[in-house]
Amino acid sequence: QLFVKAVDGVSFTLEKGDIYGLVGESGSGKTTTGRLTLGLIQPTSGRVIVDGVDIGRLSPGELRTYRKKMQIIFQDPTASLNPKMRVGDAVADAVKLLTGADQEEAVRRVYEIFEYVGLTPPQEFYGRYPHNLSGGQKQRVVIARALVTRPEYVVADEPVAMVDVSVRAQILDVMKKMHERLGLTYLFITHDLAVAKYLCNRLAIMYLGKISEMGEARDIFRLPLHPYTQALLSSVPVPDPRAARAKKIPRGEIPNAINPPSGCRFHPRCPYATELCRTEEPQLRRVDASRPDHLLACHWAEKFL
Repeated sequence: QLFVKAVDGVSFTLEKGDIYGLVGESGSGKTTTGRLTLGLIQPTSGRVIVDGVDIGRLSPGELRTYRKKMQIIFQDPTASLNPKMRVGDAVADAVKLLTGADQEEAVRRVYEIFEYVGLTPPQEFYGRYPHNLSGGQKQRVVIARALVTRPEYVVADEPVAMVDVSVRAQILDVMKKMHERLGLTYLFITHDLAVAKYLCNRLAIMYLGKISEMGEARDIFRLPLHPYTQALLSSVPVPDPRAARAKKIPRGEIPNAINPPSGCRFHPRCPYATELCRTEEPQLRRVDASRPDHLLACHWAEKFL
């Protein structure tokens, strides 16, 4: 029987008010990490600590109490909504289930959150079904459902990946506005570095289940140190052709997660790989004293300073 370590040795801390970006290609372990932080799946080893409590040790009833503080925004808004249910009722049910509010109070809170996310007039949108809404409107409903109970922590799993480019900025602005208004903490999962740059204050770059680089977003975008991060950033389109730069495209394909490479997992695709990279796994470490929160897993990081 074969096993895949979808997430291997990942460790990070979210502070209140963070918009923490988890960035990486498909299959890097981002979604699994997000679900682990919510207690939706249990880790085979390690712990998830929320407010000093290991949620892996909680009973289902105790975990339900914590889940009132935690919500998730799924990637596909169409799959997230019941096609036979009015969207207002779907959001109201979340209020009644998690807060014990009666129907009148639940409807009032739905109207309020619909106003916040730009579904106006709320009375009209309450009675619509998912097929009556555009992709952007459906994603606003999904965001409203996640935020209507005033959670403290929200996992946003590729929340703009399934909507048209023309409405992505609007959805991101809604999320940013709600972050400021409600004092939320986001774990923002994305493969799009341009989105992460716009929204996130801290980042972790994942590759094949491991974090390769992490730190303040501004530091990583200003001077990425890991070769994989450099390759990702070089692939972001630049609007100004005069500012165009050479792309650092990693050679080959992502290795099989069932049988990952020895040593550094990026070494088969890295232009700087040596025998040390092939035999010894690098650990996350600080290489620049002026950026104490900037850590990366690379044997040769100093050469990129």
